[in-house]
Amino acid sequence: MRLVLLASAAFATPTIRWLAESEHGIALVVTQPARGSGRGRHTTPTPVKVLADELGLPVVEVENVNTPEFIEKVRSLDARLMLAIAFGQKLGPEFLAATPAGAINLHASLLPKYRGAAPINWAVVRGERETGNTVFRIVSRMDAGPILAKHAAPIEPDETAGELHDRLADLGVQTVRDAFALFADGINPPGTPQDDAQATLAPKLKKSDGFIDFALTARSVVDLIRGMTPWPGATARYVAASGRAEVVTITRARSDADNAAPETPLPPPLPRGDTGGFQPGTTDDRLLVAAGDGFVRIVEIKPASGRTMSWIDFVNGRHVSPGDRFESPT
Repeated sequence: MRLVLLASAAFATPTIRWLAESEHGIALVVTQPARGSGRGRHTTPTPVKVLADELGLPVVEVENVNTPEFIEKVRSLDARLMLAIAFGQKLGPEFLAATPAGAINLHASLLPKYRGAAPINWAVVRGERETGNTVFRIVSRMDAGPILAKHAAPIEPDETAGELHDRLADLGVQTVRDAFALFADGINPPGTPQDDAQATLAPKLKKSDGFIDFALTARSVVDLIRGMTPWPGATARYVAASGRAEVVTITRARSDADNAAPETPLPPPLPRGDTGGFQPGTTDDRLLVAAGDGFVRIVEIKPASGRTMSWIDFVNGRHVSPGDRFESPT
């Protein structure tokens, strides 16, 4: 099947590699224009542009695919279907009609749950134990089109959003393959309508989404840290008893109630739900951080001006002591 691929982010790269070796023909790869990044605002092409060039695939960078000129270009390619994966532009009705079989999308959730720009992050933040990938038909409403293929995957207890992203990207190949199989012999499958009553949203992330509130349950704090890693990062303001303060990003943590073994032997946890009188965000005599219903055991932490390090190294370098506290950056 000849297709047009619309993709920008790294989530699409395993599927692109599979397509490049498959019986399907890629008439064109369409990606977002290179953007400025970093302190020097150096122009950086998308991961998809880099990979398409590496594989020798035809690729164009387009600011807006909905212009009449570009719609006509897509029509001229004689492609049957469009596949979008983490593309980053809204596709208008005229553009969606540019290929006979329309357009489909690979989305990193079990739709209708987690419609939106950050489904992986919000599934982790909200403590889900399962997520997956869905291929669906693109319609005017965001991520609401009929479903063609779906595969579930467990979320591991200590898995960060970044780690889950990479695993789902690899698993997405099978979901796309199964969806393509429905188009065999000239069939144009309609898909199964979603149940809008079951829909939840996964809005685009902003820095403030990663601000840690230790008044939440210990499990919720840990899930926030997992879901905001690597971006935008789960941040807090560390305040020593001396008054010295710095902003830190916590990259790994566990609830004190978790069964996972700590890095170093510690006294046994307090009974579940007991913080021993410690206010949320305060370190106790075990150098665990009090939350709303228990304690959080920090595993890895990154100072604003330094590298990621183990909690033990941070404790030794900052002389962390009981009574030090972590506050929201606000």
